[in-house]
Amino acid sequence: MNEYKVNKVLGVILGTALFLQVLHIVDGAFHPKEANASSEGAAKAEQSAGGSQALNTLLASASAEHGAQVAKQCQICHNLQEGQGNKIGPDLYGVVDRPVASVAGFNYTPALKAKGGKWTFAALDKWISDPRADVPGTAMTFAGISNEKQRADLIAYLDTLSKSPAPLPKAK
Repeated sequence: MNEYKVNKVLGVILGTALFLQVLHIVDGAFHPKEANASSEGAAKAEQSAGGSQALNTLLASASAEHGAQVAKQCQICHNLQEGQGNKIGPDLYGVVDRPVASVAGFNYTPALKAKGGKWTFAALDKWISDPRADVPGTAMTFAGISNEKQRADLIAYLDTLSKSPAPLPKAK
């Protein structure tokens, strides 16, 4: 009888460990890490030095088609089509240049309401990079997208979701 209980406990422990490993693998599929940490650090340094130049360069060559693929993970919590309404998160149709925390009928956190401003390309880039770092206290649990090119593609796609998209920067 004791062997049965030991096997049962070990089975629960191993099953839990397997479940957690599967969750880790699935999470990694949605949040790929940058291959080159030093280039990511350099890009962050350039951005903090006031340069949205890197973002403008990425947006100039961004692919809305690739962004549509990246946006599939957004659709878990957000509607992307006009008139679809809110889900767990607010409707993202027309988000580019829209005032922050302004979708009617959505209950925003006080932290996001206090952010103010508009969802410019730069504001979206910072938000999509790491929502909880951008606005501590947000209810959004999304971990963010560390890959700059994927963020630019996503922003280019989100820009197409509007009756009058904002013009993307031109390639130099």
